[in-house]
Order: sequence, then C-alpha cells, then structure tokens
Amino acid sequence: MLATQIAQWMAERVRAAGARGIVVGLSGGVDSSVVAVLAQRAVGENVLGVLMPCHSQPVDGEYARLLADAFSIETVTVDLGPAYDALIAALPPGSELAQANLKPRLRMATLYFLANARNYLVAGTGNKSELMVGYFTKWGDGGCDLLPLGGLYKTHVWDLACELGIPEEIISRPPTAGLWPGQTDEGEMGITYAELDATLAAIERGDTSSCNPATLAKVQAMVERSAHKRALPPIFTPTQL
Repeated sequence: MLATQIAQWMAERVRAAGARGIVVGLSGGVDSSVVAVLAQRAVGENVLGVLMPCHSQPVDGEYARLLADAFSIETVTVDLGPAYDALIAALPPGSELAQANLKPRLRMATLYFLANARNYLVAGTGNKSELMVGYFTKWGDGGCDLLPLGGLYKTHVWDLACELGIPEEIISRPPTAGLWPGQTDEGEMGITYAELDATLAAIERGDTSSCNPATLAKVQAMVERSAHKRALPPIFTPTQL
C-alpha cells in the first residue's frame, strides 16, 4: 500500500537524522492533511501539527482543527499576523506578490523553530505537480527536510486522501495557498490540476502528441521558468585562487 510505503520512508528519514518526530504545518488543505496523517503512521504520537494564521480566512483553521481532532494529532497555534505586520512596516514598499510570499517564509521559520526545539524534522507538503512547475515559495513552503508527496501528482494525493480517511470536507474544498482572500491554486496558475497532471505526465513519458498545444506550451514555460527553485544555489568555482 502506498501509504505504508511513504510512512516507512518517513520513519527511515527521521531515524537517519537522529530526530525524534515530525513537524507539519496544517493549512486545512488536503496536502498538509495527508502529510500529517502519514507522519502519524511513521512516528506515532511524535507529530506536531502547526496552525499559523497570518490574516488568514477563519475556515482554514477550522479545517485544520477538523483534521487534527479526527486523528488526535497534537497541535499548536502561532498567530503570525503581528510579526507579518511589523515586518511589512519595517520594509520598503513592495509588490503584492512580494508581500504575499512573506507569509510562507514566516511559516517556514516558525516550523524550524519548533522542530529545533523538539529535535523533529520539518515535513513539506508540496506535491509533484507543484514542484515541477514551481508553484511554491522558494525558502517558504519549499523549505523543509523531507517531501513525502514530492513523487505524487495532485490527483494522486486526492486518491491517497480518500484511502487515509481524510474528512470529505477537506478533500473537496478548492486547493488554495491562502495567500489572499479568494485565492485558489488553479485560479492563480490558470490551469486545472487535471489538465496540469495530464500534461506533466505526457512530458515525462516523452509523448506529448495528445496534449493541447497551448496548454503544453504554458506548462513547459512554467517548468523552465521555475528550474532555479528545484536546484541548490549555484556555486561559483574560481579557476585559480
């Protein structure tokens, strides 16, 4: 079973790092819910689900608590609103996107603080679809110690969520990063996950003959533009010192 394989892999990563457990940011979405439940299967009660509202919609917290209550996962809530406001006030004016990206970067710092305090690892919640097109914030939600869903397309994550018994309300809600009111993943990317996954799979197979040309071009451009997000920073090597 896929869930068992992933949980065993997570447990091995924790043991190899000499860590005690796993920290997961709970957004109320299907990806973080699946990761939290897999983490529980991997390390038992040594899982901490972290709710990090940052001028977020109340419903996000409601879904996160629904998941935590359903699986008896320990949680802590850290309101990042005041820290975000203070940082925005201290910075020069920036674009809406630059301001929005501060939120996942503050969440990353929070998760690592809690992980350090407990000797836990930070489990990322990104899936293969998002990773391949760069739909994540560099050094934000992209900053983690392990990516349990990194090899699964979004459509596969939904299937896994059903197998794990994730509450239907969470599975069926529109995917969103919660960066601003009304924001959705598919709306921001301009493509549905079904279209995205089918196109990415075709690219990986090396046979894109069945793809819509416009959709294929769009996805290929997303993959190319985001290549830097999937690589470690390039290091300059001097020819002589």
